[in-house]
This record gives sequence, structure tokens and C-alpha cells, in this order.
Amino acid sequence: MGLVLAARFYNGIEAGIAQSRLTDAGIDSFIFDLEMNWGGLGAVPVRLMVLNEDLDAARAVLDADSPAS
Repeated sequence: MGLVLAARFYNGIEAGIAQSRLTDAGIDSFIFDLEMNWGGLGAVPVRLMVLNEDLDAARAVLDADSPAS
């Protein structure tokens, strides 16, 4: 029941949008390192974390919403 990395972003806005999509799908998620991102410069990536048991579902939601899909 630990947290695992679902996605990595280089700005907080993208991370927030992805988190909203997961919330809409009923998946709890947590943003880590937002304060370390230094104004969106991407020095430290923002991590979107989910529970281990939700990882496959979270990646499916995020992949379905990606521009490449």
C-alpha cells in the first residue's frame, strides 16, 4: 500500500492537470516536489504519486489523456 511514481512533470501546471484527471477517475494522487521546481524551470521534476494498487489504472487515465493518443 505504498506510494509509487505515476508520472513526472517539469512544471506544476501540468502536474495539477494530471492530478485533476486522476481525481475525476476516482484515483487518489499526491504531488511531490512542487516547491522544488523553482518557478517551472524544471530543475527538479514534479512527481505525481499514487497508491501501488492504483498504478495501472492511473497510467491508463494519463495515457488516454496524452496528446500522443
